Amino acid sequence: MENQETFNKALNADINSFQILFAGFQAQLKSYLYRLLADRTYTEDLMHDTFIRAYDKIATFKQDSSLKTWVFTIATNLAYDHLKKLKRWPADAQDQGAFLAINNPEVGQVFRVVHQTSSTGAYEIKEHIDFCFTCISKTLPIENQVTLILKDIYDFPIKEICHILNKTEGVIKHLLNDARKLMSGIFENRCALINKNGVCDQCSQLNGIFNPKQDQQEQRMKLKLVKEAGKKNQEELYILRANLVKAIDPLNSTGTDLQDSILRCTRTAIGELKNI
Repeated sequence: MENQETFNKALNADINSFQILFAGFQAQLKSYLYRLLADRTYTEDLMHDTFIRAYDKIATFKQDSSLKTWVFTIATNLAYDHLKKLKRWPADAQDQGAFLAINNPEVGQVFRVVHQTSSTGAYEIKEHIDFCFTCISKTLPIENQVTLILKDIYDFPIKEICHILNKTEGVIKHLLNDARKLMSGIFENRCALINKNGVCDQCSQLNGIFNPKQDQQEQRMKLKLVKEAGKKNQEELYILRANLVKAIDPLNSTGTDLQDSILRCTRTAIGELKNI
């Protein structure tokens, strides 16, 4: 709960007090926007716009939710306005990215430079699973994507998500169930980490490139997701993935820069960016 004195000052447009309260959830908000947008520049722009708009409209805050939820509502609306101008990602977006990287030496060179020179250019399979989760979530309709990420990654209660999306509880539960089923189905058909018939083995392929001395099977078996693959159904495997993703900040990890470069390659391949 916000400090009452600071909260009261913020409601009276004291910018220092508002900054203090905003800072309490700033990192989470930023990573949330990045997961939705998959674009660092737009994430920074929307963070700035969200802060300005929330501060300017603080007098309209009715306190029928937490301040955090109210600010997330503003940020979500801004993200929605941007995302609705773009096409949903195809399920094979990562395949298209891999094809571009393999057939364009300049793209591969970008990856190598980032890996060799950036302090956050390391490669870990678990961080690539986070990347994969972001890519698959972007195949969903926007409201499903928002609902799933808010609930399963940021632990927002259904009631708060209703407030953010201005939907009834029944609608939010429907959006969430549909999103989970769609995500689980795509993962089942694609992920070779947990299904030998999966079409995507990008995690292990990249691990072999950036960590050539590491045993790929050893790295796989460190993940609970892989250990439990033969014992769990689609729904349970989705929960394991979500829990792994929840523990990772995509903007502050050992491989942030490398994964962002791979993400930019994917966006270039599907036509969302002109070049990497």
